[in-house]
Amino acid sequence: MSTPTVTSIPTGRAGAGERSSLLKLYLIRGLLAVVWALAFAGVQRGHEDLGAGAVALLVVYPLIDAVSSLIDHRATPDGSERRVTAFNGALSALAALALCLAGAGSPAAALHVFGAWAVVSGAAQVLVGWRRRGPELGRQWPTLISGGLSFLVGITYNIQAAGDHPSLDVLSVYATGGGVWFILQALLLGWKSRQLRTRTV
Repeated sequence: MSTPTVTSIPTGRAGAGERSSLLKLYLIRGLLAVVWALAFAGVQRGHEDLGAGAVALLVVYPLIDAVSSLIDHRATPDGSERRVTAFNGALSALAALALCLAGAGSPAAALHVFGAWAVVSGAAQVLVGWRRRGPELGRQWPTLISGGLSFLVGITYNIQAAGDHPSLDVLSVYATGGGVWFILQALLLGWKSRQLRTRTV
């Protein structure tokens, strides 16, 4: 799942450039999440323990978010929104390292780490989406909903990890849901860009 009042973002070249950049980023991020979910479901199906392939994929998922945050950070003007994006990128990189270590332990440990990361990164995503909630960026409702769900689901993962039979199968559902919300946000930005272009013709 991973990823900013603004007062009024200009509807001219700068606003169009930011929308275009975010549209591509959200679309690619969403598609990668769906592909990851399919891959993880394939390698983990029928296995209670973590194999090398599953551990590698666990590490890759937050790395995708870290790279996305880096790209977003470079395209975002200086301010609190940019700092939150940088924080989220660093957090995701640390989560990848922690998942590498936890994956050598047990599914419960990996689920604990993933859940903790989902909580904090979800909160960061809500904050960034709130800062980008202006009409020129499509109100960011998919981003806000996705971040809020990530926060809540991360809490449930930590509860499940403390139970008797923690399962990592839920992570494929998490990634699929996050991917769908990113794709919806990209489509909303595309619709908004077309709407604004029509107004200026």
